[in-house]
Amino acid sequence: MDGDDRSNRLGEYLRARRGLVTPEQLGLPAGSHRRVPGLRREEVALLAGISADYYLRLERGRDSHPSLQVLESLARVLQLDEVESAYLMGLGAERPRVRRQRRVERVPGRVHHLLAALDVPAFIEGRYFDVLASNALAVALSPRLVPGQNRLRSLLLDPEEREFHHDWETSVASFVALVRQTLGDDVTDPRAVELIGELSLASDRFRTLWARQDVRPLEGGSTTVNHPTVGTMRLHREKLPLGDLILVLYYPDENSDAADKLRFMGLTASRG
Repeated sequence: MDGDDRSNRLGEYLRARRGLVTPEQLGLPAGSHRRVPGLRREEVALLAGISADYYLRLERGRDSHPSLQVLESLARVLQLDEVESAYLMGLGAERPRVRRQRRVERVPGRVHHLLAALDVPAFIEGRYFDVLASNALAVALSPRLVPGQNRLRSLLLDPEEREFHHDWETSVASFVALVRQTLGDDVTDPRAVELIGELSLASDRFRTLWARQDVRPLEGGSTTVNHPTVGTMRLHREKLPLGDLILVLYYPDENSDAADKLRFMGLTASRG
């Protein structure tokens, strides 16, 4: 998914992360003859305690299964956090490739009942960030939450979605990092390849973020949205696994202004 060399995921990741660490961060002199930002290969090798030739072999894919000790040293030099380090270890682990077949993702009837019973915006997200089911309050929160929409495509390509998110840049960066964690290493998945390829062609912002190779886990958080009818709301977001599906919930603080606005939206949605 990152160019023609689809088998060299470890080397691609090392190159991307090397470019994000400055010499000053590691106490090295910056010098005046650097052609690109970030660390040189020789500097990474020296600080990791391996030969420059061996590090070059790793980046070029000539050795794709280094020892755990080498990977841990590289993670330290590249200043990877716990999630990024685990991702690096996964790239260096030898595992069989099984080509993923396209299949239809289905939402069980009981989950549809659950969505209808919830009094907060809620929807079901599939592996590829497709909206598979949603309740009326989710659609009232955003028309991009109707079944059939793709959350990643909407966030990057829909102007209304950009206005909806108070901090669109942060939302996009977090989402792309989640996609990298979820899909980025699975080049055998035709739907993933298709989605990443489409967005790489259509969005400059996506291409820039994808090249960074940031990763982040599936987790909740808080967000501020700009609703066209009720205005700004601060909401919490939870993402809960339901087998192969994800239940996404938006909910306000109790007795908050956002709670009043969601209540009004719920009344309006029930009348409609």
